[in-house]
Amino acid sequence: MPNSLRQDLPASIVVFFVALPLCLGIALASGAPLFSGLIAGIVGGIVVGFLSGSQIGVSGPAAGLAAIVLAAITTLGGWENFLVAVVLGGAIQLLLGVLRAGVIGYYFPSSVIKGMLTGIGIIIILKQIPHFFGYDADPEGDFAFQQVDGGTTFSALFETVENISPGSTLIATIGLGILVLWELVLTKRHRVFRLVQGPLVAVLVGIGFSVAFANHGTLAIGTEHLVSVPVPSDMSSFFGQFTSPNWSAITEPAVWVTAFTIALVASLETLLCVEATDKLDPEKRVTPTNRELMAQGAGNIVSGLIGGLPITQVIVRSSANIQSGGRTKASAIIHGFFLLTSVMIIPALLNLIPLSVLAAILFVVGYKLAKPALFLEMYHKGMRQFLPFVVTVAGIIFTDLLIGIAMGLAVGVVVILITSYRNSHFLHIQDATDGEHRIRMTLAEEVTFFNKGAILHELDELPENVHLELDARNTTYLDHDVVEILDDFAIKARARAIQITLFTRAGTFENPESYTEQLKGLSDPERHAEIPRTATERAAG
Repeated sequence: MPNSLRQDLPASIVVFFVALPLCLGIALASGAPLFSGLIAGIVGGIVVGFLSGSQIGVSGPAAGLAAIVLAAITTLGGWENFLVAVVLGGAIQLLLGVLRAGVIGYYFPSSVIKGMLTGIGIIIILKQIPHFFGYDADPEGDFAFQQVDGGTTFSALFETVENISPGSTLIATIGLGILVLWELVLTKRHRVFRLVQGPLVAVLVGIGFSVAFANHGTLAIGTEHLVSVPVPSDMSSFFGQFTSPNWSAITEPAVWVTAFTIALVASLETLLCVEATDKLDPEKRVTPTNRELMAQGAGNIVSGLIGGLPITQVIVRSSANIQSGGRTKASAIIHGFFLLTSVMIIPALLNLIPLSVLAAILFVVGYKLAKPALFLEMYHKGMRQFLPFVVTVAGIIFTDLLIGIAMGLAVGVVVILITSYRNSHFLHIQDATDGEHRIRMTLAEEVTFFNKGAILHELDELPENVHLELDARNTTYLDHDVVEILDDFAIKARARAIQITLFTRAGTFENPESYTEQLKGLSDPERHAEIPRTATERAAG
């Protein structure tokens, strides 16, 4: 067996057990047929897995699209009409990939991406606590603060106390003990424990428990606390679960609006997940984002054609893959085949798996994403990193994934603006030997309109009867707005008896009446492109 497959096969089993309840739960939360979630998981694993350039990313139905799907099914007049929008959304994603829109993914700050991973980790833990104790009112895969069942993430925790299932809790505790023992002790003892994954053992023990105590008054696990995969009576009824789009709805404007919404949201979630999984990848490989958009588009076309939910690359399954040792795209593809064969051949066996055991597996995934040490690490990096990070985490917990990321990104932009405001210039006050009071202001390498306020403030604060030395020798770009400020200040300076010496790469100018001509090369975009940008380039030039 090739070395990579020796690692990918066990990882694919873990991803399969993580994906199974999420596929079903997201379909339930979306108001769609349960089988549609499994279709999306199968297509995400096999089709997208083959086409994607990501080696460790896993695709499938996404919790972030559940609310959109739920509303769209009603708005468009039925499931078959909605499938048309899924196919069109995939075609739009293909076009976005051709137009190289994947570059958007590179513009999300690292602090926001780390906040996304941590926030999702905390959400996984909070959402799985009720399932761990056998309270399954809210379906798996509902990661929003406002839950499908009408409650919130925290109200569900309080309600869990009054709805504990002894059987579910006991087997979940046993399963969690197996996972911890497997990872901390057994995998270090013998290579066989690295080949056979702890989650597989925990699930098999869970199936044995649910069968053994099926008739026990206290420890019996009700069917509402078990996985619920559709069980067809024969192969014809199995294939009868696949649905085709109603193409007569393609002319409806609402279908196209939904298609664009799916394409944009699914593409954004995918690009965010790609950034996150690349950071988690031990080998630090870089996923080609445009190829990923095209792979996702192809996946959504196939999923929509056969009756599946929309697909994105998803962080929960991707992180489970990485944590379980997945090395290549084979793990994602194999998990897709596991989903397909299991729902075809052993759906009744899958329906014996307690949801609480799967919650224990997700506990471990969530903890590894949200280790407490990461908060200290981000804090020690300074407020510029910590603020966007912690706002993203809080936003994801109290709203949903995309809103939380938008909040973190907004804080990150504000931090950049404040930093830019402060870094527009350096102010040096010097007293010359002849008693003349000199003030030196050195402009930064690039000065944009964001810096107007800071520069205007410093110029207005200058006292009368001083000598200002304005140094622009290291400046490669100066916004027209800033040049206008300097022009206006030249007039004010004469009234306040301020002497000005301007230093540029072109020469030195005493008390210029206007700065437009002297600084023209710095504010002209064409000239700016010709000026060396870095210190090394300037030295070489």
